[in-house]
Amino acid sequence: MTRVRHPLLRPAFLRIVLAATAALALSGCISLLPKTKPSHLYRFGQPAGSEAMAAGAGKIGVFRTNATFQRESAGDRLLTMTNGQAQYVAETRWVAPAAILWDQAVLAAFDADPGPVRLISRGEPASAQYILRLDVRNFEARYDKGPKAPPTVLVRVRAVITRSDRAVVGEQIFETQVTAADNRVSAIVPAYDRAVAEVLKDVIAWTTEQAKPA
Repeated sequence: MTRVRHPLLRPAFLRIVLAATAALALSGCISLLPKTKPSHLYRFGQPAGSEAMAAGAGKIGVFRTNATFQRESAGDRLLTMTNGQAQYVAETRWVAPAAILWDQAVLAAFDADPGPVRLISRGEPASAQYILRLDVRNFEARYDKGPKAPPTVLVRVRAVITRSDRAVVGEQIFETQVTAADNRVSAIVPAYDRAVAEVLKDVIAWTTEQAKPA
């Protein structure tokens, strides 16, 4: 008697079934992975062009020393404050850590200024008569009028300038508040940009007053 094996028990068919089962299991695992939306990237501070940098080359060298930046907002996330509660704007980031963008904005602002002060960074082969330290105390968007109203961007900076012998020449707190035109990221980012530009304008003017030629 010839026995005919049931087609469902043949090795070839079993291999097909096992392969299909594995594929279904793998697809199930993939669907269980969390899905995240890509973050929108923004920046503040505009880099100066070559003409502005040439105009900013002055006769008074000021060395910019290392300083501190508000820890909560030093990264690439936008910090907001609502009644003392700190939160970050979802799906929104700076193109680089805020502390780095701030450094770039400071350099660009001094380069673009036609005054006599020239900012010297670490490693540059130039002598400095003064030392400038800029500590960023606050860099955040505050919802002081409620979570649905346009926030106010606050930038507060402590500036200290000393002579090369470490004698303190001046110290001052600079603060700028700019209310966004709307409660949208596309309106909040320009408020950051404007606040940074205004506070740096004041810092440069003050530095120029304090740093007199030797």
